[in-house]
Amino acid sequence: MSSDRIVKAIPGIFIMISGSEDKQTSADVFNVGSFNLPDTAGKAGGACTSSLLKVLTEYQEQMTWLELLQRMREVLDSKGFEQNPQLSASRLIDADSRFEIVPQKSIQMRKARRAVLIGINYVGQKGQLSGCHNDVENIKRYLIKEQGFMEKDMLILMDDGKHHAPTRRNIIDAFTRITQYSEPGDIVFIHYSGHGGRVKDENYDEEDGYDETLIPVDFKASGHIVDDDVFNVLVKPMKRDVQVTVLMDCCHSGTALDLPYEMESTDSNMQVKSTFDMGLLKEPTTIACLACCALCMLDDLFATLL
Repeated sequence: MSSDRIVKAIPGIFIMISGSEDKQTSADVFNVGSFNLPDTAGKAGGACTSSLLKVLTEYQEQMTWLELLQRMREVLDSKGFEQNPQLSASRLIDADSRFEIVPQKSIQMRKARRAVLIGINYVGQKGQLSGCHNDVENIKRYLIKEQGFMEKDMLILMDDGKHHAPTRRNIIDAFTRITQYSEPGDIVFIHYSGHGGRVKDENYDEEDGYDETLIPVDFKASGHIVDDDVFNVLVKPMKRDVQVTVLMDCCHSGTALDLPYEMESTDSNMQVKSTFDMGLLKEPTTIACLACCALCMLDDLFATLL
């Protein structure tokens, strides 16, 4: 796999923390108090979000990315959860490099910090959750208090009647807007807490035969958001050297962004994802060019007939 080709196709620097492997489900915690988090927004919350915040709260000293995963796994295991947190990235990062959401260089350069926070409880629907709104509030509080983000630079989607609704269109629009607003060196944090799913892979780019999905609040009418779509509207268009940290707290989230490198809490280093589809790196203009050529040929044909 060519790293140069990956950098060219994915200019942004993405690091995603996911709450489970593709084959695993993610838990909704009904007593976040057991995680001993400070000033929680409510009793319920996602296991991944809660374990991450507990680790970040208790370990104020510097830690590596691998230590972060291992400590999250320890917290989850101590609470009886079997899910295995993972890290995936658009660059081959050193497992022993320092965990940081806002790199020191960005602080020195006073780069902008923006966030997209999505929490879906599916209020009134079958499969209603209870902790996703709390997850968003807890992450928002952490980003503001500990990472220097400002609420005015956060786009929040929740099905609570107070914020923008987390519909399929609004989620896609939020991803699109964050790529448009962000400039090289800026910091972006994206958090999704809700249902995740799997659908049959229609373009045969998944080894297990399934695409991982995010499930918007209006999924019955609008369908799921497939990982290929997230890759095309969020990952590929992000400008060069924008630092993006993504927290996916949902089922089947291990490869939700289809990034080329991955690492689990039981690994010692990050590795190339053996099943990464290099076809994802193709320029999107290829199909457009073919269509354009076809139209030109049709014009020529009509011209000879007239």
